[in-house]
Amino acid sequence: MRGTQISVGGDIRQSSQSLTHAFIAGVTATGVHIHHTGTTSFGQTLFTGGKLKSDLIAFVTASHLPPEWNGIKFYYGDGVGFPEENLMAIRDLVLQDSFELASWDHIGQVTAVDATTGYKNFFTSQFKFKRKLTVALDCGGASMTLSAPEIFTALGFHVIPVYCDPDPTFSKRPSDPKPKNLTTLVETIKKSTCDFGVAFDGDGDRAVIVDNTGQILSADLTGIIIGTYGLKKKKGTIIVNVECSKSVKEQLQPLGYTIKQIQVGHTFLTLEAKQTGALLGIESSGHLIIPEYFLFDDALVIPLKIAQILDNMKRPLHDLMMETPSYPTRKEEIECADEIKFDVIQQLKQELLKEYEQVNTMDGVRVDFKDGWVLIRASNTSPIIRLTVEADTTAILQDLSTRFMKKTQEMIQQAKTTP
Repeated sequence: MRGTQISVGGDIRQSSQSLTHAFIAGVTATGVHIHHTGTTSFGQTLFTGGKLKSDLIAFVTASHLPPEWNGIKFYYGDGVGFPEENLMAIRDLVLQDSFELASWDHIGQVTAVDATTGYKNFFTSQFKFKRKLTVALDCGGASMTLSAPEIFTALGFHVIPVYCDPDPTFSKRPSDPKPKNLTTLVETIKKSTCDFGVAFDGDGDRAVIVDNTGQILSADLTGIIIGTYGLKKKKGTIIVNVECSKSVKEQLQPLGYTIKQIQVGHTFLTLEAKQTGALLGIESSGHLIIPEYFLFDDALVIPLKIAQILDNMKRPLHDLMMETPSYPTRKEEIECADEIKFDVIQQLKQELLKEYEQVNTMDGVRVDFKDGWVLIRASNTSPIIRLTVEADTTAILQDLSTRFMKKTQEMIQQAKTTP
């Protein structure tokens, strides 16, 4: 079925407005109508597109990448991301110039819509707090400057802003909220005795939680805390990708949840959540979804859910974090040309399936042991192969890392010399 209406918005980057208007010009030329949300956070446009029952939602962003990058994310009206085959079909239509232009009297109409009021009202109706928590918000000068400070303030928080003024070039802090980029946030939390802090990425589909002592929580640990204390029922599916820590299953399965493992990618996360009616979805890269609110990975939901837990538990976040065991992990990036990286993974699958008992080839190749696991997968966007290892002890971690790093590098060399 051909869609007739698209909601379109863009993030705060300098190139986003130009790309958004170019996209609108092209789409309306085919007769499709546009609801234009303007410059927003990711969640504002996705929420508004859903409320307007759009056939498709397009958001211009490069997410966590540097300010000179840009692109477009596509979603269905319910917030489920486009699968790769649909994205490739769009690419082919453009490259082949095979779309039909409308006659001048059937060009699509563009309607400007407010993406802020309804979105803010949704959160103020969904969340109520008994205590005035102090939270440090690190928006990195990016798109969450347009929504997070206002909504947190409206909900009664004492907000300590960190880079909350719009800064399209991300001059104060890179748009990727990696731990090394969060030193100002950590210092602010300690100095201002905050209950917790949160750092957002460039468009607002990832939130990194920092506890009251300045310790940064992984996405896995954040998901465990939400699953343990923050969901209304303890029976249902929780989705994790193959990169997630084994502690997620160890902690949440005994509570009554079914843990389902899927391949890496927020599109698979949202689609699986819709199909299974999941309560929670966890991507180790930082994308989390709570379908009780949205199918899409709006970064605002996660810190508000953490705040709700703290409000109800009346215990510091650091205490909750320390109750959850964590294991030594290591992530390595191995250079490998795009032309051979998937062949290398295929060869590794064949060898490791013969060599080990517990091998998962859903996404790359994962080998599970009684005291750890190893995942080897090719990056979809860069000429690298990623090696992720988790183990019960640092000694086992070192052994697994060395062994599988060597095996991967040998396979790369073999692929280079094979004609």
